[in-house]
Amino acid sequence: MSKKRLPRSQRKYIRQEKAQIRREVFDLKKQQELIDQLYQKFLKKPTSKKPLPKKKTLKKPTKIQEKAPKKTG
Repeated sequence: MSKKRLPRSQRKYIRQEKAQIRREVFDLKKQQELIDQLYQKFLKKPTSKKPLPKKKTLKKPTKIQEKAPKKTG
């Protein structure tokens, strides 16, 4: 089962932010925490437990019967 990939722009942003975190923060545990927080911004799953609205059922289309042209004569 494959993971859903992020759009290219978001992957680029995350890569740049990770590099910046690694340059600025020297504590490895703190680095990992900040990187995890960064991923959580993008990998959020919906937290709402609201049920999805029910789909409305469509009425069956009625066939229109064409009338035969009237014969004159």
